[in-house]
Amino acid sequence: MATKTQTYFVGCPIMTFKTYLVEDNPIIRDNLVGFLEEIADATVVAHASGEDEAVNWLRKHRENWDLAIVDLFLDQGNGLGVVDACRHRAPHQKVLVLSNYATPDVRARSKALGADAFFDKSAEIDQLLDYCERMSRRND
Repeated sequence: MATKTQTYFVGCPIMTFKTYLVEDNPIIRDNLVGFLEEIADATVVAHASGEDEAVNWLRKHRENWDLAIVDLFLDQGNGLGVVDACRHRAPHQKVLVLSNYATPDVRARSKALGADAFFDKSAEIDQLLDYCERMSRRND
């Protein structure tokens, strides 16, 4: 995994990982960028607000991301199409769904399309940040 920086925290290497956000709400997107860069040592490399824009970016930048965080409801299209477009990613690349629509069926559909994890925006932000912190400490 290519990294921008590497530091150490209590004896564990912390790797800066490149994150791609697919979120159409600018307030939520800006808050996520702040959380990810301050708490999880992530670098947000780009973002999209629609499915076509996201899929095109991901196809053109196959090696330029480690984590994609995808909302389901977008300005154009939906996040499930983005998750499906990530099926043939590298093993170190992870795809997370972050949505307010966290029904068991939607969670199962996301996983079936290749999502590594699903987090409810309104109730599981701490779990999302924990996942990102663990990712920054992995030793690939």
